[in-house]
Amino acid sequence: MIRVGIVGGTGYTGVELLRILAAHPEVEVTQITSRSEAGLAVADLYPNLRGHFDLRFTEPDVKVLGDCDLVFFATPHGVAMRMVPELMARGTRVVDLSADFRLRDLELWASWYGMPHESAEWAEKAAYGLPEVFRSEIREAQLVANPGCYPTAVQLGFLPLLESGLVDSSRLIADAKSGASGAGRQASVGTLHGEMGESFKAYGASGHRHLPEIRQGLMSAAHGQDVGVTFVPHLVPMIRGIEATLYAELRVPGDFDRLQDLYEQRFSNEPFVDVMPFGSHPETRSVRGANTCRMALHRQGDSSMVIVSSVIDNLVKGAAGQAVQNMNIMFGLDETLALNLPALLP
Repeated sequence: MIRVGIVGGTGYTGVELLRILAAHPEVEVTQITSRSEAGLAVADLYPNLRGHFDLRFTEPDVKVLGDCDLVFFATPHGVAMRMVPELMARGTRVVDLSADFRLRDLELWASWYGMPHESAEWAEKAAYGLPEVFRSEIREAQLVANPGCYPTAVQLGFLPLLESGLVDSSRLIADAKSGASGAGRQASVGTLHGEMGESFKAYGASGHRHLPEIRQGLMSAAHGQDVGVTFVPHLVPMIRGIEATLYAELRVPGDFDRLQDLYEQRFSNEPFVDVMPFGSHPETRSVRGANTCRMALHRQGDSSMVIVSSVIDNLVKGAAGQAVQNMNIMFGLDETLALNLPALLP
């Protein structure tokens, strides 16, 4: 059995990790930490987990966490980078669901996250946890930086276009929408039902901190070529889910006829990417609770503009599910273990 610890277990990502790991036949969750809820039974905070976990939240202690085979960090940015070096020294493997190790450029990281990075050595060594691109690096890694939710939906949707070089990589647009759970569980006025219900708005239009992560990933897909991407996120009045409508211009309009085959072939061996028939409209409810990115291609008339609609559950493929997928890869398990379940409908 893989002994697992979770640091920061009281948020939506933490409880989603527990929900998935409760069905994992090769995992025993031995530690779950929370400074604010230390001593409280997990099932008292999250009654959906009654009968699945007989655990209490504890104060985070690196010495205790170091006895785990793997630790998930579901913490605010800035926490993991301070604890990871000691865990690495103890031989513990880590999947970090915060942004601490996602960016290679640490000056850029500091400018977006408002603090200096404190673990440059491990930021350089961390594998980026997008399995559809970096599976071999993840398999050998001691530290995996789990991608953000928006970056997952956007990168997967653009991936075949950039890898093939068929589009103008200087003029990409990602118009993305997320449910309120993407903002986390901490109370804030902007995500109160009375504030966001019956409303729809853009935010971060002048620059969002997921933009450099998206750009870094798209540049990798474009074989290091510079990428120009406009990314605008939106808040919609639902609990969970992301839809990203992506736009890219073909260099040669006649290449449109090969795009459906290109996407189907690129993801044919990917268990958690579903390419729908051309002209389909993926719905966020079709991936609710599932570790799936579902996408479809569109064209308007004879336009050279490719339109890709990409949907994920921000808490699953956008966070906890992808983290478990990475853990499975790291330990040589079936990648789909505990994850190969259909979405919840209605």
